[in-house]
Amino acid sequence: MSRRATVSIRVDDGLVLRPASPSVLTELQEAFEETLPEVTRAMPWIDMERDLRQQILSFLDETQRMGRSGLLHHWVMTDPRSEHIMGLIGFDRVTRSTKSDWNLGYWVRSLNQKYGVAKRSIRAVLEWLGRGNKIVVELKVDPHNLPGLSTVKHAVREWGGTREPDGDSAITVAGLRTMHHCYLIEIGDRGSPDMSYRQVRG
Repeated sequence: MSRRATVSIRVDDGLVLRPASPSVLTELQEAFEETLPEVTRAMPWIDMERDLRQQILSFLDETQRMGRSGLLHHWVMTDPRSEHIMGLIGFDRVTRSTKSDWNLGYWVRSLNQKYGVAKRSIRAVLEWLGRGNKIVVELKVDPHNLPGLSTVKHAVREWGGTREPDGDSAITVAGLRTMHHCYLIEIGDRGSPDMSYRQVRG
């Protein structure tokens, strides 16, 4: 499977996905603190007993380094008109289903929810990752998280995905283990949703 460095993606006039890097440390920390403890649903690696800033810095350092080599892909959802950070979205290799190549996860800041930011971002990164490659992506969601479940099911319908019970797994969030449902979407070498995007610098 070919590797590509993570690049910026312009989704529309109000949303640009920029490769995650330490340059957004302060702004991202503010966004995380604004939505604690809910943010730990999407970022289970956060340990509330440890220094949050250092954990975010380590995450951003790793994602920038591995993004340049195409081993991971993480973007910061940004409003280019104000440089306001709206959330994070990314692919990693921590998959539960034996059929999937990548795991897709995302988090949207509370004040930016219900505006379609997650749906537009998911569509854009699936389009980007699937160019020229046949890839299976998994999405996992807590079925009791109704907004998250709605977003995932929207993507599954849009891309002709399927439910994958064999990929269901218990994920520990804030000390509690919760069963998450797994869904699979196949991208690449196929038609795509009605969506155009442009790669941009910065």
